[in-house]
Amino acid sequence: MDHLLRCHPITGDNFVRGENCDLFDDQGRRFVDLESGSWAAVLGHSHPRVNAALKAQLDRVMHLGVRWPNHLAEEAAVAVLGLVGEPDGKCTFLSSGSEAVEFGVQAARRVSGRPLLVTFANSYLAAFGSAGAKPAAEWCLIDPLEWAADPERCLAAIPFEQVGGFVFEPGGGGPTFGRFPAGALVRAVAERVRAAGGLLVVNEVTTGLGRTGRWFGYQHYGLQPDIVALGKGLGNGYPISATTFRREVAEALERSGCHHAQSHQNNPLGCAVALEVIETLREGGWIERAERLGAWLLGELQRLKARHGCIRDVRGRGLLLVLELDPAGPCTGTPLQAALRERGFLVGCYPAGYAAGTGVRVDPSLTVEEQDLARLVACLDEILP
Repeated sequence: MDHLLRCHPITGDNFVRGENCDLFDDQGRRFVDLESGSWAAVLGHSHPRVNAALKAQLDRVMHLGVRWPNHLAEEAAVAVLGLVGEPDGKCTFLSSGSEAVEFGVQAARRVSGRPLLVTFANSYLAAFGSAGAKPAAEWCLIDPLEWAADPERCLAAIPFEQVGGFVFEPGGGGPTFGRFPAGALVRAVAERVRAAGGLLVVNEVTTGLGRTGRWFGYQHYGLQPDIVALGKGLGNGYPISATTFRREVAEALERSGCHHAQSHQNNPLGCAVALEVIETLREGGWIERAERLGAWLLGELQRLKARHGCIRDVRGRGLLLVLELDPAGPCTGTPLQAALRERGFLVGCYPAGYAAGTGVRVDPSLTVEEQDLARLVACLDEILP
């Protein structure tokens, strides 16, 4: 791997085939992928229905210019808007979750006429743009810990009359990934932003499409967003994302003269995949299973916490779980990740952004085999001191 720019660490494993939650390397060794790729393969690798839809569309048309009518994109838009509870809304399809979030951020500013947005300090949001950098002049950052200590003081510090939108990322990011903010805080901020004329934008790139045991993370809060950004699971690993808009917001955006064109916007191939992913998730009952299986796994990890003092925290919802280790303890995340890989399990641990390597992520495909999760628990019990 001498010609790929090293934007992040690359392991020595050369995976050549995937089947459901299993990855096989060039030596024939099997690994259980408990990160579902980049948390995107919600239906597992090489899902037969998704692959069939992709192959069939390849033989029709895989790419169209953004100005041509695209009835497959319209069909996919109807399906996605139905899921987010905005059947009369509008959406556009892009390529990555970061693009979807950044477009939602731009739209909120344009429609509200206010550049200042509010989000939680630990939110990731995007890999680039204003949503990625979050410059102080454009963002008001809320610290959930400060709110817990003094809710009224925290809210009083936010100039809601200047805020164009609340960009909410369920499940957090960075070292607090998997920590869902308090419902009272989320609802208080959303209500005040909307009362002042701002919009509610929700980043569902990671939490959407059943990851948390519901279609979307915001459903745990009883919210109905104005703008929703989707990605990852929408394509089961194929690069497609979406930004959805409530009808009134979409019409205001169109009246403003907004122009947004991207080479792969409303890509027919991606739209065919998205339609199949949605239908397969719905028909298979995979989201309900994720809620049940995730509750069981969370309980098992909590039992491990009671037995192993090196575990500082266990958290998450559905099949988005985090095992956080004591950084001063005898076992931290990176060695645990390596020990699990030796036993055939792939989990996430990111030293640069996850509390110095103490957080281990478990977010498998919703189709993960129960016996593989049981084996994971047994291996953790054996490895941890």
